[in-house]
Amino acid sequence: LLYKATTELHERLEGENHFQVADTHKKHAAFWSVVAQIVVLDAVFSIDSVITAVAMVEHIIVAMAAVAVAMTVMITASKVLTNFVDKHPTVVMLCLGFLLMIGFSLIAEAFHFHIPKGYLYAAIGFSILIEVFNQVSQKNTKKNDYAGSSWRQRTAENVLGMMGIRETLLNKNGRDNGEGEHFEDNEKSMIRSVLTLAERPIFGVMIPRSDIERLDISQSKDEQKAKLIECPYSRLLVVGKAGVDEPLGYINKKDLLAQILETGETHIQAALKQPLMLPESATALQAIELFRKHSADYALVVDEFGAVLGMVTMKDLLETIAGEFPEEFEREEEPSVQENTDDSLTVDGALEYVELAPQLNLPPPAEDADFHTV
Repeated sequence: LLYKATTELHERLEGENHFQVADTHKKHAAFWSVVAQIVVLDAVFSIDSVITAVAMVEHIIVAMAAVAVAMTVMITASKVLTNFVDKHPTVVMLCLGFLLMIGFSLIAEAFHFHIPKGYLYAAIGFSILIEVFNQVSQKNTKKNDYAGSSWRQRTAENVLGMMGIRETLLNKNGRDNGEGEHFEDNEKSMIRSVLTLAERPIFGVMIPRSDIERLDISQSKDEQKAKLIECPYSRLLVVGKAGVDEPLGYINKKDLLAQILETGETHIQAALKQPLMLPESATALQAIELFRKHSADYALVVDEFGAVLGMVTMKDLLETIAGEFPEEFEREEEPSVQENTDDSLTVDGALEYVELAPQLNLPPPAEDADFHTV
């Protein structure tokens, strides 16, 4: 009893690394170990059963009735108990602790050390009471977190639940057994992103005005040519002398290439296109709808006074769903969340809170929150 309880505790606490098997020989050794344990337990219980049967031979009807009732109860309660243990893994640890207590008490009695049963009953009762409080606390915490999230977030969780995406089911050794895990983590992330597009502000998706690649039309031809060669992006915002505060439109480099092939010169004014204008209060979903209705593939985000706050393209909106799509010329960016040697975290200030929250187990933002990024 002590050996089994201790082994199970090791398996529960050490997790997957405890079960990494290097070759087939070790797998066979584990199998035969299980067989040996079953044989020993059967032998012990068989002897106990024989002794019990001899003692009750004069009351055979009572013995048969007891066996029938025990089998009926076991068959009826097995599924319920299995489901309960699967949903409450901490109960397993509690039961293993009880086994250790009982095993030590039996060994102590074998050496004629009497342990009052009241101590054992009190310890077991107190442990069960604490576990009940723990289960109630976990249930209330989940309920409060669920109620505090936005209705779209709750909808996303419900849809994922209907698809069978719940917390990963674990088998007895604490590893993922593959049941219920129908989607990869990136697929689940994409589903959540799609279902929360309507509440993601465009302010958290756009490129800030300071990072907008722009072409100053007031500069000389040589300066404009140098800028076009230097800029790795295919689209540039064309501005006047006032800079970003005087947007004239945007150009696509392939249009300028067509001009060069036809006439040998570039005509910025002829290649100008008008971008979409998105209010800063727009959401990512509204921006996608506007892009669908217009031919422009470039949009400026403006405030109530018309001042440019940033720009956004369809690529930026797609990245909110599927993650980053780095270009060949883009350098490898540092992670948005970095752990320092002093156990502190360095977080990119432009990171959206909805992306940071799952990484740090933070509560979802309130629906009336007046912030979007860190």
